[in-house]
Amino acid sequence: MMTMQRQHLLLPYLLPHLTELPMSKSATPSIPVSVPLIEAGVKQLDANKVRRRPGFDDAPVLRKPDWIRVTIPGGNAVATLRSKLRENHLVTVCEEAGCPNIHECWNAGTATFMILGEICTRRCSFCAVASGRPKPPDAMEPDNLARTIADMGLRYVVITSVDRDDLHDAGAQHFADCIGRIRARSPAIKIEILTPDFKGKMNGALDILRTAPPDVFNHNLETVRELYHNVRPGADYDWSLLLLQKFKAQHPERPTKSGIMLGLGETREQVQGTLRDLRAHGVNMITIGQYLRPSPAHHPVIRYWTLEEFQQLQAFGISLGFAYVASGPMVRSSYHADRMAVAAGYVTLDAQKQAEPAVLHPD
Repeated sequence: MMTMQRQHLLLPYLLPHLTELPMSKSATPSIPVSVPLIEAGVKQLDANKVRRRPGFDDAPVLRKPDWIRVTIPGGNAVATLRSKLRENHLVTVCEEAGCPNIHECWNAGTATFMILGEICTRRCSFCAVASGRPKPPDAMEPDNLARTIADMGLRYVVITSVDRDDLHDAGAQHFADCIGRIRARSPAIKIEILTPDFKGKMNGALDILRTAPPDVFNHNLETVRELYHNVRPGADYDWSLLLLQKFKAQHPERPTKSGIMLGLGETREQVQGTLRDLRAHGVNMITIGQYLRPSPAHHPVIRYWTLEEFQQLQAFGISLGFAYVASGPMVRSSYHADRMAVAAGYVTLDAQKQAEPAVLHPD
């Protein structure tokens, strides 16, 4: 029989492969727990991903207010870009996270690329991205991504990823490889990365990113400190703040950015406290948007914040010294990311290209 000490030593390595943590001797009640392996690449979604949250799951279902509306433009840009992405074995967070702005952004020729696979090692209660045991990173992804971006003629690109707690560097080298390959093919492009928290591997990850720093470093705090246990299990509020602060200290000339959602049960005072924390850690830009529930199994919408309240938070953020505050119901972390970076004065783009949507070019 394996000793309890030995089990604890192995737990960090087993965690990405387990559906349930084995119970310790002090756990109550003391009943046997099976720990089945999860097949690599199998997506766990909705009720298979998100666990019940006492005090939240019984909240009434709220009707969406009139200001929560998505306009779907004409044209076939979504189908065209989706075909191009599948051809190059690429994934976007726009699709995987069910972003409501996908039609607007894709019709403008912009997308947020998601690297390191479609399966996350975390189980955040707000997120539509699948959980499970990821497959190894695709070694061809940096080249495929760089080629696709060059073909699209993009001037600004956002790259994000799932959490990869199973990797020794949490995926930092893959980010650096993608940045390097993209710049080799598109020297004038500006690159924003939206990273996971690199939990337990922060210093090593930041050392790797020193070799290929992005033009904008984005890491979402997502919610207020008081809701982390229910909304972001496995994450740590102070760790995320420290990540943003450390990158800024290493690259003072490069802007940092973060985002939060409203409607998860937070108060105005808590939101204001979170904005103060982000400024105190050197964050330059912030996005504030309304949380929309991806499925009945996910965290419920506790409240829809009004347009006036979003405007008030924008004014409050500006008063704290943020260079740019994007605050509105449909705002998402990478929504109009290029315009935000330009308006804040951190990025200069070609005037003609800035006014025109990117066009997909055939191979």
